[in-house]
Amino acid sequence: MSGRRISFVIPSYNEEESLDQLHAELHAATQGAGLEIAEILFVDDGSRDGTWAKIQQLSLRDPLVKAIRFRRNFGKAAALSAGFGAATGDVVFTLDADLQDDPAEIPNFLAKLDEGFDVVSGWKRRRHDPWHKVGPSRIFNRMVSWVSGCRLHDHNCGFKAYRREVLDEVELYGELHRFVPVLAHARGFRVSEVVVNHRSRVHGRSKYGFSRFIKGFLDIMTVQFLSRFGQRPLHLLGGIGLVFIAVGVVGLLFLAGLWLLDRGPIGTRPLLPYSALLVGLGTQLICFGVLAELLTSYHIRDVKTYSVADRVGWSRVSPSVDSVEGRDRSSRPPDRGNSDA
Repeated sequence: MSGRRISFVIPSYNEEESLDQLHAELHAATQGAGLEIAEILFVDDGSRDGTWAKIQQLSLRDPLVKAIRFRRNFGKAAALSAGFGAATGDVVFTLDADLQDDPAEIPNFLAKLDEGFDVVSGWKRRRHDPWHKVGPSRIFNRMVSWVSGCRLHDHNCGFKAYRREVLDEVELYGELHRFVPVLAHARGFRVSEVVVNHRSRVHGRSKYGFSRFIKGFLDIMTVQFLSRFGQRPLHLLGGIGLVFIAVGVVGLLFLAGLWLLDRGPIGTRPLLPYSALLVGLGTQLICFGVLAELLTSYHIRDVKTYSVADRVGWSRVSPSVDSVEGRDRSSRPPDRGNSDA
């Protein structure tokens, strides 16, 4: 485990009361294992309490603490994307700021990485959450594992460890943060998991409701499309379009045969408009597939889906660093890979 610099990326949203204890536990866990911290990077996702003030206090006390503040709440995927782009460590840990993730588990993650894995996800085998969250979550995890082929017991667990090269390739947007292991698995990285201690929430309240699972079902469809057809959308859209056209043409040929054999008028048969509709839909799908291929070939990427209001911590690294976003491009922390969300 020696010789590796570790970054911690911690999305924070209204977690003022938890940050002091989390900061102390991270130092205790890493010092006890003889690990080198590159930075403890908090991303304030538009908190409305005193989270940013607390992070600034930690930054003044600890030169390893860095932070990014969003102008409003942009979501966990945006927070992680910003953190991944700014982190400089060889191994990047993500964990929630609510103290439910136990930093004492960090050596177990690193031991699993040493076995040759690239991504290690936490598995909250024993969860301290209400039953109405645990039940749907288990169903969701089984479905994601079955659909994606990435076999994890707990895709939703925010406690994960990544080798740097994984984050240089995987892009986040929307709410795909829980699917980073799936996206990495689709690219050929080795993914595993470790059982972690899941602690009861002490401060604040959960930021997630039942709507998270509805969005999750839609997101897994997005992940499957990106991982299997992201670079060849015509194969999917064109394939479906060809099936529609084939069925429609068969229907039209059948009607043409009836007309040639003088088996009665075909204009009043429902098969005629249905067949014509299938041919039209199939043609449109192929056209959409061609357009998607053109977009893919030009590597068009969306702009960042978050806006940074302030930063702290980088001024200690370089005298030229300015903490105000946008004043000078040299003031921004070095991005590793594409951090577009």
